[in-house]
Amino acid sequence: MTTFSVFTGKVQEFLWNWQNQPLRVVYETRGEGSPLLLLPAFSSVSTRGEVGELAKLLSTHFQVTAIDWPGFGESSRLSLDYNPAIYEQFLADFVKSVFNTPIIVVAAGHATGYVLKLVVKQPEAISKIVLLAPTWRGPLPTMGANANIAAMVRGMIRVPIFGQALYKLNTTPSFLSWMYRRHVFTDTTKLTPEFIAEKWQTTQQPNARFASAAFVTGNIDTIHSQGEFLSLVESVNVPIMAVIGASSPTKSRQEMDALAGLQEVTSVIIPGTLGLHEEYPAIVFDAILPFLTNMC
Repeated sequence: MTTFSVFTGKVQEFLWNWQNQPLRVVYETRGEGSPLLLLPAFSSVSTRGEVGELAKLLSTHFQVTAIDWPGFGESSRLSLDYNPAIYEQFLADFVKSVFNTPIIVVAAGHATGYVLKLVVKQPEAISKIVLLAPTWRGPLPTMGANANIAAMVRGMIRVPIFGQALYKLNTTPSFLSWMYRRHVFTDTTKLTPEFIAEKWQTTQQPNARFASAAFVTGNIDTIHSQGEFLSLVESVNVPIMAVIGASSPTKSRQEMDALAGLQEVTSVIIPGTLGLHEEYPAIVFDAILPFLTNMC
């Protein structure tokens, strides 16, 4: 498979095995200086491209590496039962293999839980953490669906032919545009036909439905309650900053505000919602740079 640079960086492949199944994970690096790992949010349209403009800005100060998560973007999209164990192990192995000094991690959305779990297990691996519109609960659980309903939906999407058809109905350009307008972007003028077409294209890759369904149904939620979330943050011994979108959905905003209320967390509120890192990269950059460059 041909890979392409999305922010004029060096594109590389990390070859990784999960339970004897080889996966190819694509990542891109740009800039010089201290290493910074930039993790896109999990979503049906997740790619490193969503953090591309932020990566360009950060690369003026750091050596920035952005990834496509397994099952998303240009990385392998195998028909796995995507779950927290896969992503926790992948992130630990990737960080250990690619970096040889402590790194800064800037993580968007659902990447939050995985970074927090990693730094608790390997506190020497990470020096600072920035969480962009941090979330820990998938869309269906957030809407109130219980585990049985979520599992049923996930099972239906995995069914050959029928599952693919169901998935395509839920990733049409009109549906993606509705999703972005509802809780991802605040400036709808940015949702051009070209932008939506690019997002739609990534959802139509072979086997794209498997990891996407796992996210939507909560099967890759690595945290399952606000108490667990806050306790995990309190157990972290590195500086943490949270960037919160002023227009975040009500339930997500409640969790973010609870996080910001912790003494250990530096926080800032900026325009935007769950896609603030893609919609307002310059504002995000200006908000987090002082925290990232502070020697404390």
